[in-house]
Amino acid sequence: MRGHLGRRLVVSLPTLLVIVTLSFFMMRLAPGGPFDLERPLPPEILANVQRAYHLDQPLWRQYLTYLGGVARGDLGPSYRTKDFSVNELLAEGAPASFRLGTLALLLAASLGILAGVIAALRQNTLTDYGVMSLAMVGIAIPNFVMSPLLTLVFGVWLGWLPVAGWGDGGWRFLLLPVVSLALPQVARIARLTRGSMIEVMSANYVRTARAKGLAERIVVARHALKGALLPVVSYLGPAAAALMTGSVVIETIFSLPGIGRYFVQAALDRDYTVVMGVVIVYAVMIILLNLLVDLVYGLLDPKVSLA
Repeated sequence: MRGHLGRRLVVSLPTLLVIVTLSFFMMRLAPGGPFDLERPLPPEILANVQRAYHLDQPLWRQYLTYLGGVARGDLGPSYRTKDFSVNELLAEGAPASFRLGTLALLLAASLGILAGVIAALRQNTLTDYGVMSLAMVGIAIPNFVMSPLLTLVFGVWLGWLPVAGWGDGGWRFLLLPVVSLALPQVARIARLTRGSMIEVMSANYVRTARAKGLAERIVVARHALKGALLPVVSYLGPAAAALMTGSVVIETIFSLPGIGRYFVQAALDRDYTVVMGVVIVYAVMIILLNLLVDLVYGLLDPKVSLA
């Protein structure tokens, strides 16, 4: 197991390097710069500012300098947020983003698996058709459309929940963002679970369990569900990454103090280091989540563990 983890982490380093390199040069190719203001700076002041942030150096030297800082865990200073480093900004916004993404992932996985299992056990009935119809609606409507609709209904018309802000971080402020972020993934997980569950229920080992006289709930919970979760677990890695990155839109809509707001504002202001910092955080998160999925997959499937 340790050898497998070590090999995966070693392979992940070139992937992370490619992501950092592409992001660095793509940001520099974008028109505009961090100090292109509506009221241009005098040439002397602009030259001093660029010299202070090493932006007057050749691009290849800037890249090597930035890469050395990343290797030391230093993501550099923010060009537009004065007296703050990228590390400090990410440390301030990451708890809210991770909490939002984690809750959305738990909600999506639990509701999606439950709905998929119910639809599979009642295949070709009104329950099955109803669950899959709702799943198709959830897939078709993106979260940036669903969020204003939920806000309008539950926040404006009914007045049950706050429409924006973090407040004290309680459930009332988290409910609408978490539901908005999780709904599309609930639909996808439900469809995936249904198809996998239908296939597993006709497998030989499930027939054998039934032939032994086991209760149906035991057959489903102990035998069928474990095999049906294999494709779901494989999907949860990209789904978790989608929830984390999708929180950028949700945080902007609901005015939440996560790293998404820094990413959006930094992209508009061409704050290179902040954008790069958020990209690196998401890239590391995706790599680690995919590694975790591989480990869980091995626990569910003994053949994978042996391999």
